[in-house]
Amino acid sequence: MKPIRVLQVLASLNRGGAEAMIMNLYRNIDRSKVQFDFVVNDSSEKYSYEREIEKMGGKVFRVPRYTVTNYASYKKAWEELIIHHPEWKIIHGHHTSPAFIYLHVAKRLKRITIAHSHIAGGEKTLKSYFKSIIRYPTRYTAEYLFACSESAAEWMFGNKSSRAYVLNNSIEAKKFIYSESTRKEKREELGIEKKFVIGHVGRFQTQKNHSFIIDIFKTIHEKNDDAILLLVGEGELRTVITEKVEKLGLTNYVIFTGVRADIPELLQAMDLFLFPSLYEGLGMVAIEAQAAGLPCIVADTIPKEAFITNLIESVSLKEPGDFWGKKILRYKEIDYQRLNRYEEIKSKKYDIGETSKWLEDFYISSWKV
Repeated sequence: MKPIRVLQVLASLNRGGAEAMIMNLYRNIDRSKVQFDFVVNDSSEKYSYEREIEKMGGKVFRVPRYTVTNYASYKKAWEELIIHHPEWKIIHGHHTSPAFIYLHVAKRLKRITIAHSHIAGGEKTLKSYFKSIIRYPTRYTAEYLFACSESAAEWMFGNKSSRAYVLNNSIEAKKFIYSESTRKEKREELGIEKKFVIGHVGRFQTQKNHSFIIDIFKTIHEKNDDAILLLVGEGELRTVITEKVEKLGLTNYVIFTGVRADIPELLQAMDLFLFPSLYEGLGMVAIEAQAAGLPCIVADTIPKEAFITNLIESVSLKEPGDFWGKKILRYKEIDYQRLNRYEEIKSKKYDIGETSKWLEDFYISSWKV
């Protein structure tokens, strides 16, 4: 018996929170029963996860980026794609802005439709406001609603959020179990053996609040010149942040790693995880940091579902950088022991094994209805 093929719809397949979650699920789901294919925005280059997907038996398809003005051609591209792929039983949409188009087409063509919210907020711009308007019909179009947290469900689905399934952004928790030898090896590689390392993982975009991270670190550096800031990720604002670092004279104390595949190992190398996002659907990397036994200072915007251990502490974004800096520097003086947090993560249902089995059963049962 052939597996059910489920189409996952994302904007890209580069390394990010939603993409990492889907890949975690894909690696752990029983692919003899459920197989994934992917649709993403057109790109001339291969995406980060594309080769791995192909090795696991998945296929990647491209459609033009939705620009509003190309509504007719975008809709036609989706109609042709779904008609030519009757093997796609379920369309699982994570790319929410154009979801009202492709999920409507899929529903009309008798496919099971899922809309999945991975975020709980947005920038206060005209573009973001417009996106919130075009997302509105999705709550009525999709047969099933998913979200990574209650706040993400409320933000995306409003008065329909009560019928949304909250699917934890689970991780491969065993990969993050703390290892002293891994920590030593990675710190040597980065040349930070005797440093107090504050780390952040995230795309360089407004949401992640990198400019404020630099402000915080500046107050820390003024008191401790053995502190290092480790910034993992890439994005459109990286040049702006690099220039700010240079202007403040912090170039020798801030490490830009770019996109990395060794996130579990990099978390081992850090002494504290800093996460002052303006908004998050969940903040999956905060779960990963806790799984690595790493103390976390996060913004008060992070949903309550991310607070799964006693390692995480929230601070109001209304507080200035030096207030955050003082909170962080307390951890430099604390003699805390990095522990194996696997059982704790698993007990809170954030280990990928249980989540992937639940989703596998959901796909199979929903198609049989």
